[in-house]
Amino acid sequence: MNRLCAFLVSCLMLQNGIAQDFETVFEKSNGTETATYQQTISYYENLAKSYPEISIQAIGKTDSGEPLHLVTLNPDKVFDFSKIRQANRRILLINNGIHPGESDGIDATMMLYRDIAQGKISIPKHTVLVTIPIYNVGGSLNRNSGTRANQNGPKEYGFRGNARNYDLNRDFIKCDTENAKTFAQIFHLIKPDVFIDNHVSNGADYQYTLTHLFTQHNKLGGSLGNYLNTEIMPLLENKLAQKNWDITPYVNVFNQVPEIGFSQFMDYPRYSTGYTTLWNTLGMMVETHMLKPYKQRVEGTYELMISMIEIIEENHETIKTEREKAFNQFQLGSKYPVDWTVDDSKHSTLQFKGYEGTFIKSDITGAQRLKYNREKPFTKEVKYKNHFKPTTEITIPKAYIIPQGWHDVIDLLKINQVEMTQLENDTIISVESYKISEYETRKSAYEGHYQHYNTNVKTNQLDIKFKKGDYLISTNQAGKRYLLETLEPQAPDSFFNWNFFDTILQQKEGFSPYVFEDEALELLATNSELKTQFEKKKESDSQFANNWYAQLNWIFERSNHYEKAHMEYPVFRIK
Repeated sequence: MNRLCAFLVSCLMLQNGIAQDFETVFEKSNGTETATYQQTISYYENLAKSYPEISIQAIGKTDSGEPLHLVTLNPDKVFDFSKIRQANRRILLINNGIHPGESDGIDATMMLYRDIAQGKISIPKHTVLVTIPIYNVGGSLNRNSGTRANQNGPKEYGFRGNARNYDLNRDFIKCDTENAKTFAQIFHLIKPDVFIDNHVSNGADYQYTLTHLFTQHNKLGGSLGNYLNTEIMPLLENKLAQKNWDITPYVNVFNQVPEIGFSQFMDYPRYSTGYTTLWNTLGMMVETHMLKPYKQRVEGTYELMISMIEIIEENHETIKTEREKAFNQFQLGSKYPVDWTVDDSKHSTLQFKGYEGTFIKSDITGAQRLKYNREKPFTKEVKYKNHFKPTTEITIPKAYIIPQGWHDVIDLLKINQVEMTQLENDTIISVESYKISEYETRKSAYEGHYQHYNTNVKTNQLDIKFKKGDYLISTNQAGKRYLLETLEPQAPDSFFNWNFFDTILQQKEGFSPYVFEDEALELLATNSELKTQFEKKKESDSQFANNWYAQLNWIFERSNHYEKAHMEYPVFRIK
């Protein structure tokens, strides 16, 4: 009887979320191990069963065949995101395991959710937490203990590449993976105000466990970018310093000592925080130092997330106001920067805590190698170049038109909830048309692509007949920045540069020299202006003068045989 009573009491306590303390794999191993994918999902499922403030749902697909999961912690016990926004709550999205070998956030977030649910941490009144427990499911299932060559724990971890060997933190714009498509679905479902992506990194040796990589503030732009740089970032640094957790900006160097100075990392839209910036979300990556013990790194990540929740709680109305202003920042006809470079005329000064590093002769190669001495710590003033200036700007058009045949691009716009209308009739419209004038291409594969760069265009004003069903896309919408960064060919992460339009780069019709030679001669004879240009080209370009085929091709490209589609960018602008 006593056993039965004890069992019933135990069941009642379990139902009320009291009996289970939800100790994590990380804690049970004294900070040396990380949870597997299965352990992580089971942990959150059990947590959700015990605490009604927590909800877990499977959503979408990944390349592994497993779904992604979304775990929400809302003290109001409401999990409809439209209702959450109506209740004037800020939403914090935490992404973990994008690189599963960098597992710190996976374990830290499990403890964070538990401790909030159990009241060990103050329950937020204005903030709803959402986490993707493990984003790179395929990489997480590919466990090993050797691929993180410099990393100090855990004992086993996942692999950086996903189930198809993509680095998911390069895929947010091009969406080659099911993971990225599902992330877009999640992002637009919850519409986060603040985004944290938890990582581990090593560019040098230094005293810090924690480094932060906020989205670049000039690129974020306007008062929101200034607010991130001058308010949010210092608040986070100060809160962590009060907890004896020093933090510094991400140390962006390779095989150099940090005290020579370094620049902020530019997170283009291929990266998670670059992508979230396109909808004016305040984004940051946490980069713990992989040479520090795993226990220390996870505990630091845990404290950083608590500090960020505190900041959101204290500034929830300001965050809302600044984000609302940002959506109205870029107006029709104004300039919009699509590429950037470091502004060497400006810098900040860090009181950087490092270790003395020297270059000594390598016993292996005989060359100079970098060696840090942890017995010689220092604090020095270091230049931090955290200001960027535009190198390429475009003028914001009123709208874009995309012919319906480019369905792969249209599908990505739909995934990202871009508002579009289809033409109801065949229509002649005056548009601005781009001709690709210059571009270069990577010589080796990069994330499944041979990406273009240094792209330039020539502009023409044309009257074009568009077909019923072609897509008209106004820039006056929440997805404006996404449109500008993907549809303007000169933008580094444009769909053109990611090879979505490569078919326009190849001529489909050509000429046989023995046939065209006679017609070319007649063209020059009947067009004096063309002949003058041709002769000048031969005089000024010795390679051209010595290449008979290039000469014939030059004339062919100026004849009525030359196809209009060659190098003609098939996305059109309405001013």
